Amino acid sequence: MLSVRLDSPVPIGEQILAGIRALIALGSLNPGDELPPVRQLAGDLGVNLNTVARAYRALEADGLVRTARGRGTRVTAATERPTGSPAEVRARLESTLTAAVADMKLAALSRDDATQLIADLLNRYWPDANQKGEPS
Repeated sequence: MLSVRLDSPVPIGEQILAGIRALIALGSLNPGDELPPVRQLAGDLGVNLNTVARAYRALEADGLVRTARGRGTRVTAATERPTGSPAEVRARLESTLTAAVADMKLAALSRDDATQLIADLLNRYWPDANQKGEPS
């Protein structure tokens, strides 16, 4: 389901958060699905349970999951509840993408390789776009 790289420069909590967000975005986790208990996921990944708990709280703040004491944590939405105006949401996303593109440049990816990487990711998250005649 989810894995982390302990040798990654990306903090473990961010890896967990991004991994679960990706599983929801890809439809691998759907509304109503239960996430593993914090202790279980921490044990499975070999990480501190507070790290997992922080990731779960961030997902809850985004409106993607809900935790009920004694009932666990369940996916509640396939999309996050946007916080802020559409312009603020767009600015946040642009900032995130800018950092990712800068990382690609600093990693010495060619423009073609960066473009292909982005296209591959878009196709993974919107696999039907080309079949429906939508722009890719």
